[in-house]
Amino acid sequence: MASLAQQESQSLSQNVKLGFQYRFQQGQVQVNHNRFLGYTKDEEGKLVIVTEEAKIIKRIYREYLEGASLRDIKEGLEKDKIVNGAGNKKWHVSNINQILTNEKYMGDALLQKTYTVDFLNKKRVKNDGIAPQYYVENSHEAIIPKEIFMRVQEEMDRRANMVSGKGKRRIYSSKYALSSIVYCSKCGDIYRIIAWNNRGKKYTVWRCCTRVTHGPEACEARTIREEDLQEAVVEAINQLISESSELKEIIKENIEKAITGDGSSKIKEIDKEMLEVQEELLKVANAKKDYTDLAGRVEELRNEKEKILLDLAEEKNEQSRLMELEEFLDSQQLEIERYDEDLVRKLIEKIVIYDEKLKVIFKSGIEIDINK
Repeated sequence: MASLAQQESQSLSQNVKLGFQYRFQQGQVQVNHNRFLGYTKDEEGKLVIVTEEAKIIKRIYREYLEGASLRDIKEGLEKDKIVNGAGNKKWHVSNINQILTNEKYMGDALLQKTYTVDFLNKKRVKNDGIAPQYYVENSHEAIIPKEIFMRVQEEMDRRANMVSGKGKRRIYSSKYALSSIVYCSKCGDIYRIIAWNNRGKKYTVWRCCTRVTHGPEACEARTIREEDLQEAVVEAINQLISESSELKEIIKENIEKAITGDGSSKIKEIDKEMLEVQEELLKVANAKKDYTDLAGRVEELRNEKEKILLDLAEEKNEQSRLMELEEFLDSQQLEIERYDEDLVRKLIEKIVIYDEKLKVIFKSGIEIDINK
């Protein structure tokens, strides 16, 4: 009897699964909106934005791109007594990470992320390629623009893969705007801020991590006083402002070049083939035959489409950065008088320390050398 019950349950579950897969390949999104911060469902079962909750999502993305760590964001939300998707005032770093990596916030949906392995106990596990997945673009209204979502993914990757010139992993720090963006030209390691006592005089300086840890034999990179580093940043930003009229023309040209095409025709071709393959896959699966090759083709098509979408998002990302610089130059008529942490987080991508100069690289791609 137990065996028959299990077979019946498995057969029923298989039919339900095939029904889900058919809806998936038709682009019909099934999302549990309970505890899904930012969204609810309307009477037709479609995802719709909850305005007040969407403000929290936008705040999390904005603060992360401004340099805040996951823990900084968590503590800020708790301090302001903001509740999470479960209605709790207690947040976890994992909550923030899930929000920052959930493609649904940019209006897309990756379906069948998990699948059932135990039909009687309804146990589900992460889908690591065992079952076909379906990626639906623009399945619902986005809270976060695609270019902002992709910029967050880039920043998460950068923070997770910070390494020294010798391949040693470095930890991201959000305490200072210059943390983790100042690099050594000799060994490639990052600079860090330290308190320096030299012959009874106390200074705040930035030094190459390799040199701090292993001494000058490992890296001869120079030490730079914090005030000199900050002055160089101010000088680079002011040089941008002073040359704004010439730069604006270059920026406009680059904005137009940033978008090479929408890729819609290629995506339509992929979607058409994917639909045909998925329909065939469902027929084969329903006949209890091996559908490994068909599932593999679906995965290839999905990866091809994902690459096109990523390339398009990167182009929009580049365009967005250029537009941000253009807006800054339009609004900033006078040179800045002092170092500004927020301005550094907004404008500067990287600073490289050489023996006689500093190279300031802006997020727009513009590079300025400052003799310091």
